[in-house]
Amino acid sequence: MSHYRIALNFEDGVTRFVQCGANEKVLDAAFRHRINLPMDCSDGVCGTCKCRAEAGSYELGDDYIDDALTADEAAEGLVLTCQMVPTSDCVIAVPVPSSACKTGTTQFGATVSAVTPFGDAAYELVLDTTVDAPVFLPGQYVNIEVPGRGQHRSYSFSSAPGSQRLTFMIKQVTGGLMSSWLTEAQVGQGLQVTGPLGSFYLRAVTRPLLFLAGGTGLAPFLSMLEVLATHGVEHPVHLIYGVTRDQDLVMVDRLVDFARRIPGFTFATCVADPNTQHPQQGYVTQHMPAEALHDGNVDVYLCGPPPMVEAVQKHFKSAGLVPASFHYEKFTPNATVSA
Repeated sequence: MSHYRIALNFEDGVTRFVQCGANEKVLDAAFRHRINLPMDCSDGVCGTCKCRAEAGSYELGDDYIDDALTADEAAEGLVLTCQMVPTSDCVIAVPVPSSACKTGTTQFGATVSAVTPFGDAAYELVLDTTVDAPVFLPGQYVNIEVPGRGQHRSYSFSSAPGSQRLTFMIKQVTGGLMSSWLTEAQVGQGLQVTGPLGSFYLRAVTRPLLFLAGGTGLAPFLSMLEVLATHGVEHPVHLIYGVTRDQDLVMVDRLVDFARRIPGFTFATCVADPNTQHPQQGYVTQHMPAEALHDGNVDVYLCGPPPMVEAVQKHFKSAGLVPASFHYEKFTPNATVSA
């Protein structure tokens, strides 16, 4: 392979992708793409370019001093970008905002391909990109311009990276800015999209996974599951999908399809409404089987409203459970259109 794709994820949630050539150092590749990663010496002496490699394989060589990067730090995944030579695609967490590196979000055009309502619960918005397929990490989101309103709303990809057809799961909000526009959106209508953004994305899978989705927080997991279905996964994956009302339980057929395509993938659904006819009434914390927690040897991913995130955190604390890693993203209903 002549080059590798390197995702630089900055602390403000902005992600930029660069191509790194064979035997090329990450710092040099970033500069070639006009991204000024932190650096003072570029010789492995100062440690200014220290970042964290969250996925991928690489070589560091031995041309740096211990004061810049200790053996313990290297063992924990810290790297010096001035010495790091990737041997695969990588994801690197950069501990500064994108503005400090003289870069920022990218914008691209898209056209409406379809808008599908799911009762009064949600819409699926399908966009076709007008340029090369945007690169993103499964789980990330973009800001979508609401045409004619001068504002944008943020939504997670429900489609997998690499396709020029992008899909989004959007909660129906009475009087909501995006919801109101979707009722009149026309196929072929153009709009602007900015991103990718966010530090909520699927890391390298090295242990069992527990996915917790609240309402339209299912969207990023659909993207993650598509990636796992395509590339395979050796560890068990369990998803719990919780909603408020029976009619909010949408796209379950897609989870059924993933259960067929991904060996070791299971899922459960629950409804909080006390008057539900669903067999599992309550919240996700009430339907979290011990076998899905693996005594803490599990990576937990959670996307839902703030009360759900807080409830899960409290549940883990009261149970004395500390997951190997816990990644979460909170979302709130978008502002409504003024009367």
